[in-house]
Amino acid sequence: MDVFFHTLGCKVNQYETQAMMALFDARGDKTRLFEVGMPDIGDSVLVLNSCTVTGESDRKLRQLIRRCRRDNPNAVIVLTGCFSQAFPDRAAALTDVDVVLGNAERAVLPDRVDAFLRDRRRVTDVPAHSAVYEPLAIRQFEGRTRAFVKIEDGCNRFCSYCIIPYARGRVRSRSLDSLREELELLAKAGFCEVVLVGINLTAYGQDIGCTLADAVDAACAVPSILRVRLGSLEPEDMTDEMIARLKTQPKLCPQFHLSLQSGCEATLRRMRRRYDPALYRDICGKLRAAFPGCALTTDIMVGFPGEDEMEFSQSLAFAQEIGFARAHVFAYSKRAGTPAAAAPDQVTQADKADRSRRMIRACEQTRDAFARGMVGQTVSVLTETGHADTPDGGYTEGYTANYLPVRLSGLYPPGQLVTARLTRAEHGVCYGEAVE
Repeated sequence: MDVFFHTLGCKVNQYETQAMMALFDARGDKTRLFEVGMPDIGDSVLVLNSCTVTGESDRKLRQLIRRCRRDNPNAVIVLTGCFSQAFPDRAAALTDVDVVLGNAERAVLPDRVDAFLRDRRRVTDVPAHSAVYEPLAIRQFEGRTRAFVKIEDGCNRFCSYCIIPYARGRVRSRSLDSLREELELLAKAGFCEVVLVGINLTAYGQDIGCTLADAVDAACAVPSILRVRLGSLEPEDMTDEMIARLKTQPKLCPQFHLSLQSGCEATLRRMRRRYDPALYRDICGKLRAAFPGCALTTDIMVGFPGEDEMEFSQSLAFAQEIGFARAHVFAYSKRAGTPAAAAPDQVTQADKADRSRRMIRACEQTRDAFARGMVGQTVSVLTETGHADTPDGGYTEGYTANYLPVRLSGLYPPGQLVTARLTRAEHGVCYGEAVE
């Protein structure tokens, strides 16, 4: 049986797609990633792993389902992931979908597909979350030179704009033994860099008596794993003790994605975030002191309900002050089922678009400044994509340990660590030459 997979959303979703592919691979089915616009896949199975972080995510999902059914009328379409789990009734109402599953029991996916194929009766199975971590495993990560490794699921925070605690349940953590086993398999598959990810990564271990630093130690202990990177981090959980422990691991990549959302204290209070700009600033300073030259990256939301021009200006100035190496800027989108969706003083689409443009411009300037500051350094670049069709013989794209994009002269196979000297920077990208 041919089974295609398409992932929407975060790195955790991408890991879970790989784990679901492994379930089918283990029984002899043929799996591959699905790209929208592929030729008709006939009567194959198509699994859509959904995201529901914003209302816009839901709109794009419904649009994708309609397109997939139109282009593949005979395919078996499976919908799984966060949208199904958070809104099972709405998922069940999508008539173009043959099998509807949630986030709680991915291990039953092959069985539910088989059940549909036997009698062609629609399957809907969205049980409640378990209180324990769902054991998933991968030994390969198709299409990537670095492997995402999920170590935590769920969130207990209930920020006022976020549906994820309902889509993912409460915090559950993976055992360190299970993590070590998977990392050994990935190392044998040739991966030299792994990214530890979770829904609330810094909450890792609070249910099993350990911490994120323990997971980092376990990953760094695998000899063939040369780089360990962290996914998105909650700022206030980066305590002095945590930073001190992380500093002891030379394999840890000096890039920290600290979720900001807003640089305005009043906006953060309405968001129900658990830090203020002063604490965030202090944590950034401590990370830069412990990891000289580290990259600080972030997410910034504009247009949250109640955000006026003064609050936006405070957030903009704060982003400029911190000087992020990279920022994902996005406009607030109503998420049904959250307090913020019913909050007063909703911001107009026009103001959201204007503030997005202004914030993006500011963050591009700090990104460019960070890249320029790297020029002249000798760094290690993990190669990703080669481009041969250039007059000068081609170039290869890759990333430094602090996640700076680099274009290397010449062609190199993906997944290789190349030592290079950075010669110039343009638009946030550094250019480099390999050195012996």
